[in-house]
Amino acid sequence: MVSQSIESTRLKSLDLSCIWHPCTQMHDHQENIPLIPIKRAQGVYLYDFEENAYLDCISSWWVNLFGHCNPYINTKLKEQLDSLEHIIFAGFTHQPIVELSHRLLNLLDSKFGKCFYADNGSSAIEVALKMAFHSCVIQGKKKNKFLCLENAYHGETIGALSVGDIGIYTQVYQPLLLETLKIKAPVGENFKESLESLKSLLHRHKNEIVAFVLEPLIQCAGNMNMYSAKFVQEAVNLCQESGIYVIFDEIAVGFGRTGSLFAYQQCRVAPDFLCLSKGITGGYLPLSVVITSDEVYQLFYAPYEEHKAFLHSHSYTGNALACTCANAVLDIFQQDNVLENNAILSRFIWEKLQDLRAFNFVRNLRYCGMVFAFDLAGFEGKRKGLEVFNKGLKYGLLLRPLGNTIYLMPPYVLTQEQAGYIVESLTTILSTL
Repeated sequence: MVSQSIESTRLKSLDLSCIWHPCTQMHDHQENIPLIPIKRAQGVYLYDFEENAYLDCISSWWVNLFGHCNPYINTKLKEQLDSLEHIIFAGFTHQPIVELSHRLLNLLDSKFGKCFYADNGSSAIEVALKMAFHSCVIQGKKKNKFLCLENAYHGETIGALSVGDIGIYTQVYQPLLLETLKIKAPVGENFKESLESLKSLLHRHKNEIVAFVLEPLIQCAGNMNMYSAKFVQEAVNLCQESGIYVIFDEIAVGFGRTGSLFAYQQCRVAPDFLCLSKGITGGYLPLSVVITSDEVYQLFYAPYEEHKAFLHSHSYTGNALACTCANAVLDIFQQDNVLENNAILSRFIWEKLQDLRAFNFVRNLRYCGMVFAFDLAGFEGKRKGLEVFNKGLKYGLLLRPLGNTIYLMPPYVLTQEQAGYIVESLTTILSTL
């Protein structure tokens, strides 16, 4: 135990001497937020060097669907490692990506016909933005604006930031960003004002707009704002009828997170571009994909001399190991009745969370599929979310609040007993605020 503690201290010191962590004010690690070296992980738990267990309530940034070191995914990954790890994906192909592409298309609406791969969510958004714009150029349409929702987040590359609206991410880079148009984000079933603003904006600018970008059902980094599938349906119909492409960012909400395999399936409309990442490999390796129609693909299909090729590439595009993990994830969905089991677990967690209504500062308790959230009201200017995070660690919970919004986005292998412990611990923590 002593040697483990020494090792933990050594790793923390070495880390802070040379690493700049993402989405972090590093100064916080001096006093507000502990840096915790993790030695191993199994199922829903992370273990530090003192063998303290932390229940991963947020699926390690929303990627880990079926638990850490999942035996089935491990086996498939090890098998693949002995035959092919990675090759250039320009002019070459391999079995894992061919299989994955056909399986994904067979799970989706018939309008989808082609998969274009990248290696992270922000890159997928960049691909979709460029592909939509380039499609307009090929068709002789002089469009240069994108449409998005207020309170949106779609990643942190320049294009992805441009279609976002969370000031902490976008404000400093404003001079670099693309010109975008924004409409009020719907909240719950309240979307009339949003639709009216969309209609007004389309009347004035429809010939300038390349595409409408949105996360269907949940604005995840936007404080888990959940909204109606009816809004998505009506907004998409308005845009597509106006000749505007629609890009769905299902990077976080795809692969069962909202209750259906893909969120768009609850909205009774299909986008022109579907962006997937995060849970696609079960949290194992970076991978993303933009799925679009044969119609879009054909716009770029021409002799080399016509200069219509879509020239966007990543060195690790179509990585064979990542695609193998993605195929294993689809196997688990197919074999284990994941969506049905999630529906039972989701209802159980939601019923347990009703206990939190006893606190008058808990507001807007909400859920969608396997995403649960509530807001801490009356603490303006106070980092109560950070306080919940730190106290959660003492109870063995890994939470990562969005400001003063507390949410749960657990792996699907969570048991009812573990879910009960999360809610009981949250109740105790909230009683100390």
